[in-house]
Amino acid sequence: MTEPAISVRNLSKCYRLGSINRHTLVDEVQYWWHKARGRDPREYFSKIGHTATEARRVMAERKGAAQFWALKDVSFDVEQGAVIGIIGRNGAGKSTLLKILTRITEPTSGEAFINGRVASLLEVGTGFHPDLTGRENVYMNGTILGMKKREIDAKFDEIVAFSELEQFIDTPVKRYSSGMYVRLAFAVAAHLEPEILLVDEVLAVGDAAFQKKCMGKMSEVAKTGRTILFVSHNMSAIENLCSSVVLLKSGCVAMVDETERVIEHYVDEAQSITREVALCDRTDRKGNQRVRVVECFITDLTGARQNALRSGGDYRFNMVCEFAPGLQELPNIVAAIMLTDHRNESVLHVRTSFTNDNLRLSGPRATIQCTVRDFNLAEGFYHTTLFLSYGESEVLDFINEATEVMVVGGDYFGTGSKGMPTHCRILTRASWQGIPCVS
Repeated sequence: MTEPAISVRNLSKCYRLGSINRHTLVDEVQYWWHKARGRDPREYFSKIGHTATEARRVMAERKGAAQFWALKDVSFDVEQGAVIGIIGRNGAGKSTLLKILTRITEPTSGEAFINGRVASLLEVGTGFHPDLTGRENVYMNGTILGMKKREIDAKFDEIVAFSELEQFIDTPVKRYSSGMYVRLAFAVAAHLEPEILLVDEVLAVGDAAFQKKCMGKMSEVAKTGRTILFVSHNMSAIENLCSSVVLLKSGCVAMVDETERVIEHYVDEAQSITREVALCDRTDRKGNQRVRVVECFITDLTGARQNALRSGGDYRFNMVCEFAPGLQELPNIVAAIMLTDHRNESVLHVRTSFTNDNLRLSGPRATIQCTVRDFNLAEGFYHTTLFLSYGESEVLDFINEATEVMVVGGDYFGTGSKGMPTHCRILTRASWQGIPCVS
C-alpha cells in the first residue's frame, strides 16, 4: 500500500490576537523584569502613562480574548493522485491549513507529512521576489521546487505563452498588476510539474477568460495523476474537479466524504437564504406600515423551505404580511421583489403590475406568494429587497436587503453538468445552428 501524498494528524494553530510586542524597548525590559520577579506584568502596564495600544492589549488578555484557534485537531489523508477540495465559510481555517502544508506557518501542535514535491498558489505574489523580473522569478520558483535548469528551460516558453505576459516577462514583478501576478504565478505552479499542487482561491482576481483557462489547465493536471488540494468557494468548480471534499467549520473538520454529499451538507448548513428574520424589528424600513412584511422565506413548489436555490429550479417567494390594528382588507396591492448582487446591482425584479396580477389582502395576517420558474441566476450570494404599496402611490412597506439568498450551480442548460460560467449573473437558454452561405 502506497503512502498518502499528504497526511495531517491532530493539526492545530493558535494565533494571539492584538499586538504581541511592547512597542518600545523600555516596555519590553520592564515587562520581562516584572515577570522575572514573579509579579503580574499586566498590573504595571494597566497603570496610567502607557500607550493606548498596550492598554488595549492588556484588557484583551484580561478578558481572555488574546487567543484564536484557527485550526483545532484537524486530521485527514490525501491519497496520491487524488483531487481534494477544501470548503468552508470565511474564517474556517482553509488558508491557514495550506500555509502550514507549504511551511509558511508553523503549527502550534500536531503534524503534517508531505510525500512529494510541492507547488503552491496562495495569496497573490507569494513566493515572488518583487525586484526580480518575471523571467527570473520563473527560474527561482523552479529551483525552489528542486528542478534543474534544463527542465525549466523546456517549460519556459509554455509558461510565458499561458500567462500571456510575453511583453512584460523581463519587467520586475513589483510593477505587475494583481491580475498579472496571478497569471504568472498560476502558469509557474501548473507547468513546472510538481507532484503536489496546493491552490487557494486566488483565481477570482483574474479576468473571466483567464479563469476559464485556469480551470481547464487544472482539469488537465488532475488527469495526469498529480495530487491537488483545492480551496474554493466556487461550488461548481469543486463539483467538476474534486473526487472528495473536506469541510472545515470553525477550525475543525466537520465532514470528509464524496463531493456531492459534502456540498449538500454545506449548503444546508450555510447561511440560510431564508433567515427567519424578525423583520418587524427592522428600523430602516420605509412606508406608512399599514401593512408590513414580518417574515420572508422561499419554498419549492411542494412547500418545502429551501436553504439554497439551484439555477434552473422552480421556487416560491413568500412574504408574510401583518395588518395594522383596525385594518381588515386592502384591494389593489402592488408587491415587488428585487434581487441585487454583491455590487448592489439589480439582477432580478418581479412585480405584480408587470403581470396585471391584482392582489386583495385580508387581515389581520396574510401571505403573498410569488412563483418564479426556471430560476436563471448563476451561483453566488444575493440580497432580496421587498416592496408593498397600495395602488401606485401609497408606499406601505419597503425593506432594503431584507434577506440573503444563496444560489448554487444546477444543470441549467440540461447538459448533465452542473458547471456554469462564474463570471456572469444572468443565465439564458439559446439555440444554435450553422447556415451555409449561398454564393
